[in-house]
Amino acid sequence: MIVERKRHIAKAVSYRVLSTLIGFTILVIATGSIELGAMFSIAELLWKPVQYYVHERVWYRWIKYGLKK
Repeated sequence: MIVERKRHIAKAVSYRVLSTLIGFTILVIATGSIELGAMFSIAELLWKPVQYYVHERVWYRWIKYGLKK
């Protein structure tokens, strides 16, 4: 089976949308504020891809857990 890049992109987008909706819902339930939930969701949409990229680079460069020579 060959996995194409578009599958990875679709998976990443669907995960980001799902995570953002969950965060939005939790904030709205916790605070009762749709505005606060929306602000959080926008901030999360901008920050999380950067955070993920940095996390992946750290693992790739410095963490050798699970790699075999």
